[in-house]
Amino acid sequence: MATGETQIDNGIFRVTKWSIEPNDSIPMHLHEFEYVVVPLVNDTMHVTNSDGTEIAAEIRIGQSYTRPAGAEHTVANRGESLIEFVEIEKLL
Repeated sequence: MATGETQIDNGIFRVTKWSIEPNDSIPMHLHEFEYVVVPLVNDTMHVTNSDGTEIAAEIRIGQSYTRPAGAEHTVANRGESLIEFVEIEKLL
């Protein structure tokens, strides 16, 4: 089961720790805000965009990346290990 734990939501930033179990995914969702992802594991996430295109996103511990507002996708864990990352949304 994929779970999101909100750690901070102060009106400026929302920080969520995501955990995706093997063979599970975060359902299709739209990012209303620009965001940063901070991986907590080395693994591959499979990202399927709303237009059906797919990306195998290699993530590495501590190698953060950013995405613009408006991204709409699912994020799947097709591997055998738990995938965890922290997502930081800029609300302002």
